[in-house]
Amino acid sequence: MNYLLDANTFIEAKNRYYSMSICPGYWQWILQSNAQAGVASIGFIKDELTNGNDELAQWAKDNPHLFIANDDQPTQIAYTQVVQHVMTLTQMKNGAQAEFLRGADPWLIAKAMTTGAKIVTHEKLDRNIKRKILIPNVCEHFRVEYIDTFELLHELEAQFVMVPAA
Repeated sequence: MNYLLDANTFIEAKNRYYSMSICPGYWQWILQSNAQAGVASIGFIKDELTNGNDELAQWAKDNPHLFIANDDQPTQIAYTQVVQHVMTLTQMKNGAQAEFLRGADPWLIAKAMTTGAKIVTHEKLDRNIKRKILIPNVCEHFRVEYIDTFELLHELEAQFVMVPAA
């Protein structure tokens, strides 16, 4: 895989600019890009998405091949490195490390570390943040590349073309 999608890229798209009823082509493009360009996510992201009871949860359930496992040894080792780094961030507010480690984000970073994939997230680098650990901040430490959805669309030269109504 070449790109790993964070949960917020799915959720933002569904809730805002690529609603499943308005732009089904985007969701088809993700599936097509999974096969052609290595666009994927991880099982822990699938778990977050399928906790809901909406069309995104159903879509994630219907497309399990998009979500790869994290149980391989290299990812487990990388995850340990992410945990160790996060625990050194003593300037963070109380509970920030535990909150970060409870979710899928450290696993997403670990998988990217072992595969060389770029992480696709809407989070932005903020070296001064104290309330929350951000994916880009941890990615910067481990030299993992990250981009947002729109950069992904440009990199893969996505096009959503309207078909004339019949």
